[in-house]
Amino acid sequence: SARILIKKGCHSPFFKNKMPTDKKKNRKRRGHVSCGHGRVGKHRKHPGGRGNAGGQHHHRILFDKFHPNHFSKKGMRYFHQTKQKFFCPSLNIDKIQFLFSEIDQITPKSNRETPTIDITEFGFYKMLGKGKVPQNPLNVKAKFFSKNAKKKNNQGGGEMHLN
Repeated sequence: SARILIKKGCHSPFFKNKMPTDKKKNRKRRGHVSCGHGRVGKHRKHPGGRGNAGGQHHHRILFDKFHPNHFSKKGMRYFHQTKQKFFCPSLNIDKIQFLFSEIDQITPKSNRETPTIDITEFGFYKMLGKGKVPQNPLNVKAKFFSKNAKKKNNQGGGEMHLN
């Protein structure tokens, strides 16, 4: 059993829904020497090259104007970059109170010591200083702190400890 491959658009009984030839655009162009493609420039196959050819040469203006970073490379190469070296989930100082239900019930300093909170137990490595300072002073343990987080926590009467 030989397998017959039929390309789309070929003349065969399987493609009966073809547009009639007399309705095609090219029939109207017959008799007008260059069929609408001009005498001087001529209609050639791929005059500018195929696809994205000439992006750094004869099509440079188009690439620079509409695709500015198409050919750019930035910075130094980093061979075998692995993500674990840069894994550093962070927590803002205003969100720390939502981690714990105890913090809402903390009484003032005179009755109790300031609670120590290790944010690495909750999967955060770095403390950032966005937002308002917690009302109650807190001792926070983390691997890293931003300058702003240190400043704000010290204003509130808390301390920072590196893990």
